[in-house]
Amino acid sequence: MIGRRQVVLFGAFALVATSVRATPREVADRIAAVTGGKTPQPGQVRLDLAGMVENGNAVGVVVSSDAPAGRTVASLHLFAEGNPNPEVFHATFGPAAFAPRLSTRIRLATSQTVVAVAVMDDGSCWTGSVAVIVTLAACLE
Repeated sequence: MIGRRQVVLFGAFALVATSVRATPREVADRIAAVTGGKTPQPGQVRLDLAGMVENGNAVGVVVSSDAPAGRTVASLHLFAEGNPNPEVFHATFGPAAFAPRLSTRIRLATSQTVVAVAVMDDGSCWTGSVAVIVTLAACLE
């Protein structure tokens, strides 16, 4: 027989489980913090990521950026809008990094848009994004 305590615990778990994803506002705030409040321009960032993945536990992604002439990439950032923690990774580069390229695997909680942001040494910001459909979610256990 299910008691009152089990019902309360189940309800609390269900409430927490439904609120573990970041909101679009949180993602926008984090991107604004990275860019210093500037709106990133589309382009200059290449995000190689499958548009449909079977399992969100290990999704291969390659992030690269070609800086405009005379500029270098200061940092690359990757955001997954549907994950509990939307900032998946960030990397900083020195002036000798001509065309940075990062390859890794990430976890995706659900179908979502993955956004890459590149910050150049002159403070300009560029972005690229890919909408990903995930058939088996991760990050929720």
